[in-house]
Amino acid sequence: MNLSIKCFRLLFCLAALCCLVNNANAVPIDSLKHVQAGQLSLSTFDVDATPPVGSDLAYDPMINSWDMSLRAKGFVLMGSGKPIVVCSVDWIGISNDSQDEFKAAIASAAGTTTDRVAVHALHIHDAPACDFGAERILLAAGLKPISFEGSFAREVIRRLAVAVHNSIKKAQPVTHLGLGKAVVYKVSSNRRIIGADGKVKASRTSATKDSAMRAEPEGLIDPELSLISFWNKDKPVAVLSYYATHPQSYYRTGVPNPDFPGLARFMRQLAVPDALHIHFNGAGGNITAGKYNDGAHINRLILAERLADGMKRAWEATKKEPIDAAGVEWTIEPIKIPLKKDVVTMEQKMYTETPVFLSNNMSKLVLLRREEAGKKIDITCLKLGNARILHLPGEPFVEYQLAAKAYRKDLFVALAGYGDYAPGYICNEEGYRQGGYEAGQASAANPDIEKVLMTAIHKLLKK
Repeated sequence: MNLSIKCFRLLFCLAALCCLVNNANAVPIDSLKHVQAGQLSLSTFDVDATPPVGSDLAYDPMINSWDMSLRAKGFVLMGSGKPIVVCSVDWIGISNDSQDEFKAAIASAAGTTTDRVAVHALHIHDAPACDFGAERILLAAGLKPISFEGSFAREVIRRLAVAVHNSIKKAQPVTHLGLGKAVVYKVSSNRRIIGADGKVKASRTSATKDSAMRAEPEGLIDPELSLISFWNKDKPVAVLSYYATHPQSYYRTGVPNPDFPGLARFMRQLAVPDALHIHFNGAGGNITAGKYNDGAHINRLILAERLADGMKRAWEATKKEPIDAAGVEWTIEPIKIPLKKDVVTMEQKMYTETPVFLSNNMSKLVLLRREEAGKKIDITCLKLGNARILHLPGEPFVEYQLAAKAYRKDLFVALAGYGDYAPGYICNEEGYRQGGYEAGQASAANPDIEKVLMTAIHKLLKK
């Protein structure tokens, strides 16, 4: 009898285990409740993404840490179909196979599918790079994986999965959406200085020591910061900010930090503590703080205060509107990046080039191999009432952001760049003609990318 009971218990446990496995990607019970009720709910998550001392950052070994840790923050929006998850990580970039693994773990934890997950980097330079495909190729070639060594990245993925799963238990109802904008003053400037011949004559990097370059006009930027907030009646639940610029004041210190956007985000978190603040870098491929930053370390705080001021004024200008499940939609346009012919040469260059070069360019070789295998990159759009949030890969030029806003002036359009980091810089056709660093080796795409990307943007915004 005792043996029969033990057998029964064993069979019961096996059946339960099978049920758990088969339902790993099922929508959580709480989420199903909100779907059936036609209501929205939202949970937030925030985990430490700071590597241990001795790890390789994007360009240098990590030697120390400081008070401001790197974070991986995001939200799970439930009630309109399968859950939607959007995450922002304080790293330089997450590419190719790493995007797959981040999305798979997050999707499983949230009870959704990978195509309803967006993972972005804030493009912080004193921070890790992540590409498991590059790690695999370098190891197979007998080379050190440098910044692509993925042990800590896999630990962050594990932390995110736990945090996402646990957050859902504390989801709050969402009754209203808040939308606000404000101009940010004296932070962004165009990186590329164009000469009389129509070609790039100089690059105004994040820290520009040449006073003549700083004296050049601000150039084409998007001065607006867009702020989107989720509310449970009169209580804010999450605040999302979007602003286009390279987020560096100074770097290559060996000390991981979220630089001035992370400081600004922290200031606003202190000011509005009830809601998690999540920041996204916009189409900042050709935008830096170079006009307003000569590299003096005090400028990190100055730039942070200016960005936080823009966030504050956008918050104060926020107008709330009711929202329910009918006002939410997630749409997808998969694209194939039209690649330059010289991307294939990376296979030889990985044996001869510097670690910094490999850190910047190995992901392009992985992207080539993935495209040869038929894989594409998803361009996605989150509809929230009268707002649309576009999620783009690489380092897109600001022209894409301005074009998207101009295309739908009737809507509140925000844009997050630095999704799949593999393509590198994504110039427009004119940018490729102008030349310069961004249009050269730093970009995997050829000039046909403008047509491909704008077609996808138009389709998503039409929907």
